Amino acid sequence: MNTKEKLVIIPTYNEKENIENIIRKVMSLDGAFNILIIDDGSPDGTAYIVKDLQKEFNDRIFLVERKGKLGLGTAYINGFKWAIQEGYEYVFEMDADFSHNPDDLFKLFDACEKGADLAIGSRYISGVNVVNWPMGRVLMSYGASMYVRFVTRMKIMDTTAGFKCYRLSTLKAINFDKIRLIGYGFQIEMKFTVWKLGFKIVEVPIIFTDRRIGSSKMSGGIFNEALWGVLKMKFGSFFKTYSRLSN
Repeated sequence: MNTKEKLVIIPTYNEKENIENIIRKVMSLDGAFNILIIDDGSPDGTAYIVKDLQKEFNDRIFLVERKGKLGLGTAYINGFKWAIQEGYEYVFEMDADFSHNPDDLFKLFDACEKGADLAIGSRYISGVNVVNWPMGRVLMSYGASMYVRFVTRMKIMDTTAGFKCYRLSTLKAINFDKIRLIGYGFQIEMKFTVWKLGFKIVEVPIIFTDRRIGSSKMSGGIFNEALWGVLKMKFGSFFKTYSRLSN
């Protein structure tokens, strides 16, 4: 089995309540998933817990420590570049708080094996599959996806989803220096870029469960970045040439 086939990237900031459980769950899955934690200087000691687990799971857990909160987008780009350098064939994005069910990694992997260049764990491809969110947040999230579809014309139901799997060839084709949004708008811009580059995008249904432990990182500033950032991104696309980087 190729030990560098599947890499799960998990950005963290103050996730000490969740990080050991999520790592142990992923490590317990069949299929030899490896994990890369990108920790933004968590003052609660998240990175120390990861380092202890590295001793137990030799060569399957990796850690990049950054100094302070530098943004979700830069964390993932850091992870993507690391994955490309190491040659992982399938690269996943997943949250640390169990809002994404690790068992669904297999759904994303299966979609990519069957031809998807990007597989999205979608909350809205088969109704609204969200658990433990207040109705206001459900409406805000679903409305945001509708707004993004309207502005961008992408045929994606869950445009803000953060549970995904990329093929290595897809990531290699993206010029990360041109990705501008660094908060949750990053998730939208990456999908838009993959779509503009002509890759095959597949949504697979998942059930999203709001975190039970720890605090949400969502804020008004994050929402505003996505709102205005999408308009700026779409406007800029009229003057931008989208071409794949050579692999």
